[in-house]
Amino acid sequence: MVLSAVALLAFSAGMAAASPAKTKPVAVAPAASPPPPPPEPLPPPKIYLFRGAMGPIFSTGMDRLSEKLTQAGFSADVYEFTICRWIGDRAISSYKEAPAPIVLIGHSMGGLCSVVISEMAAKENIPISLVITIDPAHATGDVPLNVERFINIFLSDSVLGGGDVVTKPGYRGHYASYDLKENARVSHINIEKSDNIHRQILDMVTQLPRIPAQTQADAVPLRYLVPAGTLVELWDSGVRLPVRRGDTMESIAAANRVPLWSLAQSNSLPESAPLTPGQSIIVPRHLTPPEPAAAMATPNRR
Repeated sequence: MVLSAVALLAFSAGMAAASPAKTKPVAVAPAASPPPPPPEPLPPPKIYLFRGAMGPIFSTGMDRLSEKLTQAGFSADVYEFTICRWIGDRAISSYKEAPAPIVLIGHSMGGLCSVVISEMAAKENIPISLVITIDPAHATGDVPLNVERFINIFLSDSVLGGGDVVTKPGYRGHYASYDLKENARVSHINIEKSDNIHRQILDMVTQLPRIPAQTQADAVPLRYLVPAGTLVELWDSGVRLPVRRGDTMESIAAANRVPLWSLAQSNSLPESAPLTPGQSIIVPRHLTPPEPAAAMATPNRR
């Protein structure tokens, strides 16, 4: 009996040693999803510039702008509007072979040509990234739906130009119109020669490859009569922002770094108009590349 008890105790001890102790399961926190990668930059845009009638004499600003764009490393060629459809066919064929953003810039009849080529591209389902018309002809058509960004700089009282270009119904892109008729120093034959406008066009084209194609539902069209003696600032479109308690027209203009007159015209309000919290107000804006995800993430330090 004693030997049996000793054997049983030894067997029980061996089983206890062979069986590991049970441990409580450790809760594993789910891994945080990595931020989405920033969009890949688009290829450099191909820029087509068009002179107006008697272009080598009266549209020399297009040549100067072409030189500045070329010096900055862009493909930027200038053409006569008389070969508009031929250049349009070439631009469409080039896009089909190697897609790249298309930019069309035209003065006078060249502005009309820019819209004609946009219409040609629309029939081929090809997007146009940016169209800038500079005092285009009165006969210029409406902006088709495939144009992502459209800017018109014109003189509404001009006989040679004066095209107040509007968009087709259902347009969802970015639109801005600037009437410079109040500026006595600007005319149809010098409006395309502005160094200020050239600089801003160069900045916009430089940003373009880093801005994803977009037709934003929140983009509000802008139409301005630019006050006399004011340099044009080429905003792309407007955005609606809510008014907060204590906001005034002046404080909103200062916070968004826009002139007070632009805020007043965007909203059809006097510059001193009282505002109500919760009211929406249209503020002009520039399109800029999206911030990298890493730059937007703030570490949580405790």
